[in-house]
Amino acid sequence: MSRSHRFTFELSLILWAILLPGTGIRAQEREEPGRPIGNVSVLGNLIVLELKRGALGRENLFDLQRRTLRFTPGSAGYRVENLPLHWDPEFGQKISEHQVTLRAFSFPFSGKNWDVFSVGVTGSIRFGERPSEGGSDFDSAPRAPDQGGVSIGRFDALSEAAPSLANTVPAICVFFKPRMSGDRYVKELADRVVVTWDLTEHFGNIQDFTWTKTVNRFQAVLYKDGTIEMSYDQLAAGDAIVGVYPLVSGGVEKPLATLGASNHGGVAPHLDLQSLKLSVVDGLFLKVTFETAGPVLPEGDAGLDGIACRVFFYVHKPTAGPAATARPDAVWTIRGFKPRRAGSASRYVAFGAGLSRSVKTSGNTISTQGIVPEALGKATEIYVAAETSAGDPEKTVAEIAARPVALSGIRNPQVHLSSLKPHDGPFSLVYESFHYYALPNPRDLTCSVIKSLGDNFDFLAYYSDFRVDNQEAGTPSDGPLGAVGGAVTGIGATQGDLKSYCSPGRFQWQFVQPVFVGSNQMQERPPADAPIGTSHDITFYRRQLEEISADGKLPPYM
Repeated sequence: MSRSHRFTFELSLILWAILLPGTGIRAQEREEPGRPIGNVSVLGNLIVLELKRGALGRENLFDLQRRTLRFTPGSAGYRVENLPLHWDPEFGQKISEHQVTLRAFSFPFSGKNWDVFSVGVTGSIRFGERPSEGGSDFDSAPRAPDQGGVSIGRFDALSEAAPSLANTVPAICVFFKPRMSGDRYVKELADRVVVTWDLTEHFGNIQDFTWTKTVNRFQAVLYKDGTIEMSYDQLAAGDAIVGVYPLVSGGVEKPLATLGASNHGGVAPHLDLQSLKLSVVDGLFLKVTFETAGPVLPEGDAGLDGIACRVFFYVHKPTAGPAATARPDAVWTIRGFKPRRAGSASRYVAFGAGLSRSVKTSGNTISTQGIVPEALGKATEIYVAAETSAGDPEKTVAEIAARPVALSGIRNPQVHLSSLKPHDGPFSLVYESFHYYALPNPRDLTCSVIKSLGDNFDFLAYYSDFRVDNQEAGTPSDGPLGAVGGAVTGIGATQGDLKSYCSPGRFQWQFVQPVFVGSNQMQERPPADAPIGTSHDITFYRRQLEEISADGKLPPYM
């Protein structure tokens, strides 16, 4: 069984609160209302929030040190074995490019034989071209160069990214962890190819967790018969995605449930929700299909910008009232976007835990599919609700009340790799996400403070004695923004969504996630023996910064 954290004391957040004039913005997507999630006390000029047990779920840290995983293919999928370390100390040739060409044999994977594959510096192997879908069409910046292997978004949590990789591109995640760097080696033999990584986590930067290199040495062996071995010699990192991701595209669909909607008056036909159909695809994916009274707006239509179709999932029967206010355990959203990049057409994108980005429209229906969210656990019956909105995400135009749905004929491919036995499976797709605690709902943090100490703060900065499921130590910021008594002059900002932050009107802005107190940016200065890094690192500028200080020392981080 994968190692999980057992609480012997409550997790602590230290909050730094200051009083500032503010500004305002309204979120583009509906934000779940906040609620208190811990006990608040005051310690000097600090606010201490002790979280309730389980408020951020559980850690699931890497537990395969000095072990080898063997994936043996069969007609129905892979059998997985957890074995003593089988390590090849002869790494072969160091590579500088991510593309590898086989000469002795072709490797069978995902229904094809491959003699070319891509080795990513962050611990994965990709077969075929880089996936075309993603968020780049909605950004003004050009798409980043292909660095090999698979990739995820900058702020994506590993627990949510792991299922989202399914059916995007044939891939093997040996120890996929973003922001890793170092050396890759390839050695081809008559019956196998050995790929070895000798990597470090990012270090020395203000967004990093360490000032010095770390050792992360692991290996993949791809055999001529399709067997895959993943071996872990030494790992400093505790979080990564490990698994085998062939494309599963049989397309066998079995109906699960159809939820009918009440009549809605005065609703545009393309938003007038008639039913929500749930089905199981290939025994792995949950598919949701919205049926509307009139044809769904096609991609490229400027009118689809701001349209949203949401499905709410609950482990237990929700309280009566609007679906979003009943605190769903997971939400899947299809949303229409108008890209910021000139010349790009408006289109739909799906997002949510375990959900594919892909959206399909046909006549009066729009659908997407994904892996059952981890938040639903092993529930065999869940409650499902749905709604549509346009423009203002806070205003529902059509909805389906929560109803029970029995989950049957569907298998979650997320497993505990360390506990699998040869008789388990077979698995057409199988993975495990190793990660730190879940990211808190930032509105929960704010509501915890304001409900205890009153609406007396303009800005809240959060620091924690534990790490969260993010690859960077720093954090974005968000909040209702605006100004007490009116909009900020010059930028015309107005307050919005105060209710979600439990604020009658004063609170303005905050960190989205807590900053770990052990991270680089929380230290007064780099240690004296910290190596000099690149121009992206603080240590690169040590001499210049020391020259401006009266005591000749690097000024403390402010």
